[in-house]
Amino acid sequence: MRDLLTLPKAHLHVHLESTVRRATLREIGAANGVRVPDDVGAFGDFASFFAQNDLVRACLRRPGDFRRVAYEFCEDEAAQGVRYAEVSFTAAAHGERLDDLGMPLAAVLEGLEAGQEAFGIECRLILDHSRRRSVERAWRTLDLARRHDRVVAVGLAGDEAHPGDPFTEVFAAAHDAGLHVVHHAGEGEGPASIRQALGPGRTERLGHGIRILDDPDLVAEVRERGIPLEVCPSSNVALGFVPSLDAHPLPRLREAGLLVTLNTDIPALIDTPLATEYAHVRAAFAYDDPTLAELAHAAVTASFASPQTKKTLHEEIGAWLTAPPPRSSPS
Repeated sequence: MRDLLTLPKAHLHVHLESTVRRATLREIGAANGVRVPDDVGAFGDFASFFAQNDLVRACLRRPGDFRRVAYEFCEDEAAQGVRYAEVSFTAAAHGERLDDLGMPLAAVLEGLEAGQEAFGIECRLILDHSRRRSVERAWRTLDLARRHDRVVAVGLAGDEAHPGDPFTEVFAAAHDAGLHVVHHAGEGEGPASIRQALGPGRTERLGHGIRILDDPDLVAEVRERGIPLEVCPSSNVALGFVPSLDAHPLPRLREAGLLVTLNTDIPALIDTPLATEYAHVRAAFAYDDPTLAELAHAAVTASFASPQTKKTLHEEIGAWLTAPPPRSSPS
């Protein structure tokens, strides 16, 4: 078996606030007067997961905090063999909280710029918006996205029990402005959530999408349209949407002919960076190296990277697969 750390990867579904190193969180928390408990990262349900997110947000206050976590994101992703990443960031929520709408995004972009140069990785941003929050904030998110070329997409995240219909005009305007649109759908709720995202929501990929198998007609539509799925198995298990990794629908999604990409969602909170996610899938489903390379190719194909970046990454994944695997050492 080939080394998964050296497999060139694209990472499409990962939230910046859920990539912060524990040591970093403690340091910036202490500097900002926020106590970070020893068991940071531990959670048992969706409610405690949201509490973890609230803790991270409370720690992030100064421009240097945002620059640091973005820079360290680049370092950590590059160490996982990630060559291209689209990282989600809730920019408007941070800006409103700190009474400086543009500062968090500007600082994150500075950190990503420095990290890209230092670690040889290419990063773009997706600005997400919680379904629980106001339409007015969604418009502010769109306004921020329009200001920066490195922002490639906007979309909805959060509890799907809150419908996407109130935000239809926002994402129509995003589409008209030339931005990509990517929504979370089909994780906590079923096919109706996916249909809303695909229709009036204008999504170009499905964040998660694992409940699509509940509707064969929807499977056929998404397959025909070539809509990619951003699947995050370990996160789905940790958040209680799937009972175990062995029970995850990833193999059935692929068998249905859907374009499936592999991602982490919340890697720091579940101690599962991207190469480890690939290793978990390899072990759970007995996937061989060609199958893992197919997952890596799918992520590149589904990305919003430039044609040249895609061409280079496809070639590098092919080279990884054709290189001789390491020989087993003699016993």
